[in-house]
Amino acid sequence: MREPERMMGEFMQPGGRLMLSKLGLQDCLEDIDAQKATGLAVYKDGKEADAPFPVDNNNFSYEPSARSFHNGRFVQQLRRKAFSLSNVRLEEGTVKSLLEEKGVVKGVTYKNKEGEETTALAPLTVVCDGCYSNLRRSLNDDNNAEIMSYIVGYISKNCRLEEPEKLHLILSKPSFTMVYQISSTDVRCGFEVLPENFPSIANGEMSTFMKNTIVPQVPPKLRKIFLKGIDEGAHIKVVPAKRMTSTLSKKKGVIVLGDAFNMRHPVVASGMMVLLSDILILRRLLQPLSNLGDANKVSEVINSFYDIRKPMSATVNTLGNAFSQVLIGSTDEAKEAMRQGVYDYLCSGGFRTSGMMALLGGMNPRPLSLVYHLCAITLSSIGQLLSPFPSPLRIWHSLKLFGLAMKMLVPNLKAEGVSQMLFPANAAAYHKSYMAATTL
Repeated sequence: MREPERMMGEFMQPGGRLMLSKLGLQDCLEDIDAQKATGLAVYKDGKEADAPFPVDNNNFSYEPSARSFHNGRFVQQLRRKAFSLSNVRLEEGTVKSLLEEKGVVKGVTYKNKEGEETTALAPLTVVCDGCYSNLRRSLNDDNNAEIMSYIVGYISKNCRLEEPEKLHLILSKPSFTMVYQISSTDVRCGFEVLPENFPSIANGEMSTFMKNTIVPQVPPKLRKIFLKGIDEGAHIKVVPAKRMTSTLSKKKGVIVLGDAFNMRHPVVASGMMVLLSDILILRRLLQPLSNLGDANKVSEVINSFYDIRKPMSATVNTLGNAFSQVLIGSTDEAKEAMRQGVYDYLCSGGFRTSGMMALLGGMNPRPLSLVYHLCAITLSSIGQLLSPFPSPLRIWHSLKLFGLAMKMLVPNLKAEGVSQMLFPANAAAYHKSYMAATTL
């Protein structure tokens, strides 16, 4: 029950804050020195532009701002909230395995803090043990978690950004760099490293890589703070950026949630938002059941949940996985044109910026809106490539860019299930859960 020290889960999108409030948990973001974030500041090739969350989104009935914070402080607030409820008992221990009987999960075997192995039985078991889940393998044959890259980060202490209300996204090479305030005195500095070129931390290669490759690409107004953590020997953390499509377990009596169930690239900072969305849906579906011990009824609920969650989860997953591929720097003209196209589109203002930021912030979780904006970015990028006149080489690069865009979009849509994403009944059912005003 110690406060965890994690690098992920430090940013709550506006959509996630709305869901927290619907669960009656909005006060868990209080008293943890959380910082208000109103949008992005995006940098590329010496240029800078702002991309704020839209303030006049008719589909979003909550304050359009995010929060950044130390993840461990937020987790402790959630634990205190749970512990304050009379019908909740917190037990600290390490789960060793699930207890099963004829394909039905009956509970868990765990080792308590005294080191004794014991069991806990329940009509319904919720598995939520994160991206390193040890239990997922026993529930799913299709354990398709894929490591896309690694996120490297550290904290620069006792400093404050000039614009602490913005998440600073730098389109650096080999991939993106992020700088954002997570408390009134702490700044998170992080960047992506591709698996094939990962410098060693132990022998100092990582520090050299940061100073020689990343730091020169950090804008001057952020550079001093970025260097501060390196020079002071801040503890460097590395976490894998994974993606994994959601797969229902065939076993009854169990629900899997969070990163143990579904992952997308962390560049869109939406893991907690998707989990909270899933909890809202499940709560509405489970509340009418008089007996959670009816494994068949609960299985019907879980099957419905899997379809209803798709408008939100598939939108965020597709956006995250596609966006992360675009942000990788390249010498290929078509890939770089797509990267430039994303920057131009996101920072152009008006409907383009507001539409993309509504998607990134979970304020408009609509798959058709996502497809529209991704297609618009592709066509805009092709237009830039063909300008000022369509030479044979430019036409070739444009065709290549179109192929790259389809390669990013189509496999993600296929993995998420196009029919489930776009089926009107699922969208209506999700909207019902999303807009429900009931609280705990």
